[in-house]
Amino acid sequence: MSSKINHHHHHHRFNTQIFPPPCPHLAEFRARNGSKPFRALQDCLRVKPPGGRAAIRRDPSEVPRCGACGESARPRLYACLACAAISCHAPPGPSHAAAHATSMPPGHEIAVDVDRAEIFCCACRDQVYDRDFDAAVVLSQTATLKSATIQSAKPENLRKRRRVDYRPWSPDIRDRVLMETGSSPLENGSDLPRGLRGLNNLGNTCFMNSVLQALLHTPPLRNYFLSDRHNRYYCKKKNGVSNSNAGGKRNVGTADGHGNKNARLCLACDMDAMFSAVFSGDRKPYSPAKFLYSWWQHASNLASYEQQDAHEFFISMLDGIHENVEKDRHKPHSQGHGDCCIAHRVFSGILRSDVMCMTCGFTSTTYDPCVDISLDLEPHQGGSSKSVSTKTHHSCNGEVDGMNPGQNCGISTLMGCLDRFTRPERLGADQKFFCQQCQVRQESLKQMSIRKLPLVSCFHIKRFEHSSIRKMSRKVDRYLQFPFSLDMTPYLSSSILRNRFGNRIFPFDGDEPDASNEMSSEFELFAVVTHTGKLDAGHYVTYLRLSNQWYKCDDAWVTQVNENIVRAAQGYMMFYVQKMLYYKASENRAVS
Repeated sequence: MSSKINHHHHHHRFNTQIFPPPCPHLAEFRARNGSKPFRALQDCLRVKPPGGRAAIRRDPSEVPRCGACGESARPRLYACLACAAISCHAPPGPSHAAAHATSMPPGHEIAVDVDRAEIFCCACRDQVYDRDFDAAVVLSQTATLKSATIQSAKPENLRKRRRVDYRPWSPDIRDRVLMETGSSPLENGSDLPRGLRGLNNLGNTCFMNSVLQALLHTPPLRNYFLSDRHNRYYCKKKNGVSNSNAGGKRNVGTADGHGNKNARLCLACDMDAMFSAVFSGDRKPYSPAKFLYSWWQHASNLASYEQQDAHEFFISMLDGIHENVEKDRHKPHSQGHGDCCIAHRVFSGILRSDVMCMTCGFTSTTYDPCVDISLDLEPHQGGSSKSVSTKTHHSCNGEVDGMNPGQNCGISTLMGCLDRFTRPERLGADQKFFCQQCQVRQESLKQMSIRKLPLVSCFHIKRFEHSSIRKMSRKVDRYLQFPFSLDMTPYLSSSILRNRFGNRIFPFDGDEPDASNEMSSEFELFAVVTHTGKLDAGHYVTYLRLSNQWYKCDDAWVTQVNENIVRAAQGYMMFYVQKMLYYKASENRAVS
């Protein structure tokens, strides 16, 4: 049923969207009574935990019944805003609500749904919308719930940014002279896209090669390094490294003058050198030995030639870039600040976690930064299906108490995994939280949502399970369907809150302006990291989409493949980039 829209000035166009003409009966009702009847309804609003939906009840135990037929179980019951008479409306049958409006003097056409707290015009027999009414309902709901917000990491990057139109760059005379004197043309003697180069396996390093291939072709990361935003020569000079080492060679026996051997290790510098080598036009496989050595220095507990987990390497590498930037900054930045370093500028998002008391509806809200989202393949079976990688929580694999022998069968979808991730989850009796309103520990309902989307969303599929009871590990080989285009709108906090509050258009907590409006919610798949084989004897391969063509990167070998091969692959990590990127009006261009 389409709703009619009512505004103070009878606008038919709102936010470039065309709506039906406003309801004349609602306009007459407002002209006669103003918004006073809407505010009076606040005392009759009742919020039922844990859903948070508002209903109209004069008394919490009241059972509304139609005044004409006495039914209480009809599809819709409406209370007249003029006389509070309750009538039913059950099309295609007779409408006692419409009959009530016809039998009464003018002014009894507008009613409110007693179970949904939505306005209904009995004369038009249609739902109508009024912003003041929604404001009264939302304000009443939030006051009733007495929501408390506890921010574990203040979402500083939710601030409003002024957008500017993209303007293609064209060199001026000075730029042309610099390019002619300081550069040489690149030769591309292959049909393959530039930058597509194999990486040599240095000894069970396919986990590293697979992630590096995805990062080398991550559009915002690629643009950052290829535009010389992190110059390794300048970075080494700034940190007191001699020019003899500026080309990337390291004298590992020397330090920074203070005895700190790892003071000048910079993963971003090694990334810059790798980007230069990969996009040089040379097609021979490249050996990322210097980067491997630097990563070993950063993650000494993983420094070995044993096979490692690709997801764990991804998180560790981003932390290494982040920590190096932190050492160079006088003012510390948290991971939740999206501008702290290029790693978090590209991959950092913010999650919202709501824990609602099942008794009174009190809600505790926390915000946490994340650089990827870990998803379970299996349906929710009593344990938490949510795992997020943050600065302090790098859990890569889920831990289960038992192994289900049939869980390798069947098909999962990425949208289904995201639905489970954002689905309300009833916490067990052993996970009761302290309700500040009840002042005792109560059973609760927890719901996750995405408060801020990153430029690039990385989804990690938890295929490796570890059982602490059976003391064994296994791999889940269940097939996962993933789309090439993904709309993240249903999983945003704004969408989930609106659904919780009855899909109202009024702004919600932290919704002014909505952080989702700052960035596009439409994403495109550009890289898939796959894992084949067993838990302790597997192999990682990456599929890349470049110029609408898919390529398989298997260490040093790069081949062109059909998209059906990609769809059939056993996805372990999926990388999605926003279809539309917005530019800031101003940006600090200091070399990081």
